[in-house]
Amino acid sequence: MGVWPLLLVGVVILLGLLGVLVPGVPGSWLVWAAVLWWALEDPRPLSWEVLVGATVVLLLSQAIRWGLPARRLRESGATPRMGVYAGVGAVLGFLVIPVLGALPGFMAGIYLSERLRLGRHGEAVTALRTAMRSGGWSVLTEFFACLLIMGAWLGAVIWG
Repeated sequence: MGVWPLLLVGVVILLGLLGVLVPGVPGSWLVWAAVLWWALEDPRPLSWEVLVGATVVLLLSQAIRWGLPARRLRESGATPRMGVYAGVGAVLGFLVIPVLGALPGFMAGIYLSERLRLGRHGEAVTALRTAMRSGGWSVLTEFFACLLIMGAWLGAVIWG
């Protein structure tokens, strides 16, 4: 597979990651579709293994999300800026502490967003708790699954 098709797959995966943070956008399915497109274009066993793994991870995340409270982030006062901070925090955490760093990174992003907005530690912690209870865990579950899929795809492209 050439460089340009790989870049397009990467862009679609990034758009899917952003879509997870935007309510109503099927971001995780967009990430999965990008991996499917890559596997169809590069029919090696490794490509299909990554696709099967991505499918399992995505279905597991959907099953976990089904058991979590529904997303009510707008009602809790969550802003698009908070979503951006949470997403950037999760990605940075994922890179600094491979894989598991996405969890504290996501919450640190929300905390930082609220700390900058509200100015006090106690209020920022309260806002973080409210956001996580109002659907933040659901968003984190889906975003983490997409980060895992992206990491597997990137690993297969670079080292496969």
